[in-house]
Amino acid sequence: MVKQLLICLSIACIAASPLRAETIVLASTTAVFDSGLLDAILPAFTGKTGIAVKVIAHGSGQALDSAAQGLADIVLVNSPDDEAAFVAAGHGLPPQEIAWNDFMLVGPKADQAGIVNTRNAIKAMQAIAAKGATFITRGDRSGTEAVEKGLWKAAEIDPHGHSWFIDIHGGMGEALKSAVERHAIVLTDHGTWIALPNKGDLIELVHGDRAFISRFDVIELNPATHPQAKLKAAHQLADWLSSAEGQNAIGKLTVEGEQLFHPDADHPYPRN
Repeated sequence: MVKQLLICLSIACIAASPLRAETIVLASTTAVFDSGLLDAILPAFTGKTGIAVKVIAHGSGQALDSAAQGLADIVLVNSPDDEAAFVAAGHGLPPQEIAWNDFMLVGPKADQAGIVNTRNAIKAMQAIAAKGATFITRGDRSGTEAVEKGLWKAAEIDPHGHSWFIDIHGGMGEALKSAVERHAIVLTDHGTWIALPNKGDLIELVHGDRAFISRFDVIELNPATHPQAKLKAAHQLADWLSSAEGQNAIGKLTVEGEQLFHPDADHPYPRN
């Protein structure tokens, strides 16, 4: 009788205990991580679905590499050329744009390059080079670095090898911290800049050029090449991010009254 009771109690405990939550890995750009966006929105997704999300944050190129190597189940990045190569190689399904924000040049109040309130990004880069103003580059194959490289190319300038051009090989948060410490100029996404708690003597210098638009895409893995990925759970995250609930969560994130990201799953920001 005692043995039967213990067996019954064991069965009851098993039946009453919750199933272990499934965990998926999201490879993301540091912009959505350092800005606090993922910390703000992912708990709501987990609360609704029971799916936990582990985030690995890199530059977009490295994030896509992680997924290609089977180290992630889904990707959230902002580097169109890298994304196109990832999909063309058979690793991912077509990207789904979920939000945008924009880039900006920030730097010390002294404004050595004389670019404050300039709205032309290319002219600003030319002035930075002409004055030899200290400039921080991420050097991490991120979407931010890709935009920066495009601006240098359009300005017909190769900054490499110059003493004023400092490559930190780090994420957006690290680049901003370095700019504060070195009183330097840096290209940053608006969301991470707003969320930066210690801006030192840095101020907004150049903002508003269309070339500064940054679009964030979620990419699901291709089941033909990544059957080992947790595709069903990852698809639920992709669906949630583009749903009314997910879009509302993205749009609600503000710091000091400023909105960090603009949800646009229904009406993606034009790419030309």
